Amino acid sequence: MTRVNPGPKPGASPGTVASSRSARKFWVPALLWFGLLSLVAVAVAAVGGAIVGLLFFSLSLAGLLFLQMWSLYQIERWMDTPVGGRRPKTWGLWAHAFAALEDIRLEDERSRADMAEWLARFRQAMSLLPDGVVIVDGVMHLEWCNPAAQAHLGLDLTRDEGRLLTNLIRSPDFVDYMLSGRFEQPLPFMHHDRKILVQLISFESRRQILVTHDVTQNEKMDTMRRDFIANASHELRTPLTVINGFLEHALSSEMNEETRQRQLHLMAEQGQRMQRLVADMLTLTRLESLVQPPSSDAVRIKPLLNRLVEEARALSGGKHSITLQVQDVDLKGNHDELESAFANLLSNAVRYTPDGGRIDVSWGMDDECASLAVADDGIGIAAEHLSRLTERFYRVDKTRSRATQGTGLGLAIVKHVLLRHRGRLEITSEYGKGSRFKVSFQRAQLALRQD
Repeated sequence: MTRVNPGPKPGASPGTVASSRSARKFWVPALLWFGLLSLVAVAVAAVGGAIVGLLFFSLSLAGLLFLQMWSLYQIERWMDTPVGGRRPKTWGLWAHAFAALEDIRLEDERSRADMAEWLARFRQAMSLLPDGVVIVDGVMHLEWCNPAAQAHLGLDLTRDEGRLLTNLIRSPDFVDYMLSGRFEQPLPFMHHDRKILVQLISFESRRQILVTHDVTQNEKMDTMRRDFIANASHELRTPLTVINGFLEHALSSEMNEETRQRQLHLMAEQGQRMQRLVADMLTLTRLESLVQPPSSDAVRIKPLLNRLVEEARALSGGKHSITLQVQDVDLKGNHDELESAFANLLSNAVRYTPDGGRIDVSWGMDDECASLAVADDGIGIAAEHLSRLTERFYRVDKTRSRATQGTGLGLAIVKHVLLRHRGRLEITSEYGKGSRFKVSFQRAQLALRQD
């Protein structure tokens, strides 16, 4: 008849069951060994006498004790420097102990490997963030930072690890913020010509995270927007003031026909100026807001330049000598945008070249790219102004610009059109000797045509 194992008693916890099993594993072999040695010692005493039996029993116990001490020594040695990852060969209860210790050690190695992998992935992820991340201990010593934080704050992890963060960043605003203990709001401060936004976040009792964000470009964009609104308001206020002044004068007094015609002519000029300014502002705003690339339609440059040169001659009124040399090379892109850019270059040359001057326009292909060059022998531009010519509303001579009816947005439009068409603008000029504006397009931007 098969006996069924009744299992643990009802109400017994798993821990109690495991403890009883472990106790049995220890006491049962120990009692068996003690009983076996006692029997053998009694047999030896019966043969050789009581003294011999007692001596045998004592030596046997000493041998067992030595084996236990040797096993303990092997455990200590194996745990310190495990040989080849394999546990020593033992017997009895020590084999179970070594097996359990090996399982614990292997689990610890797996946990360490998982932790190392997780830490490596965490650092890799932090390294890809555009914002800076700095980890400091409870007293602000640097423990780790990602490349963005190194760029923002001028840190070097290999050099600065373990150093006090407030000693590495000497900005008074930053030091006061780190020592204040109030981190609810981020702190903006200037550091190495950059405006950095920082905020400290506590995430452990002994560690804190400092998050950094470079807002320099945002500040520049905000400044550009403010300047754009201020300049646009100023440019619109001048013609509106003229028109309103003439209207008030016309309503408040009588005038002869000659005066009335002259004032109407001036008001019409100011109205046209506002119309050009608003049109250029809308064009520039549209170019800046476009996300999708320009179309890849083929734009016939030769007929386009022929027409624009005729318009430039009409604008000049015969006061300038305008020549055109053009090769039959086409571009891929947006026809209206390219027309706007080329027209601005030609009209600027006419407006800023004194009467009797010469303007040479050329379009062609060389070994590297296709390029349009507009050169004049006009007043020229001083070197300190060249880098700012494409800024909105930037004028070298404001008085002359208003006299020539310029809006101050032409070269800004040219710059944005070229950015969308992968073009490049080069300006060479010498004050008093003329200027040369050259726009170049890569070979990939050319449109092949089968005649």
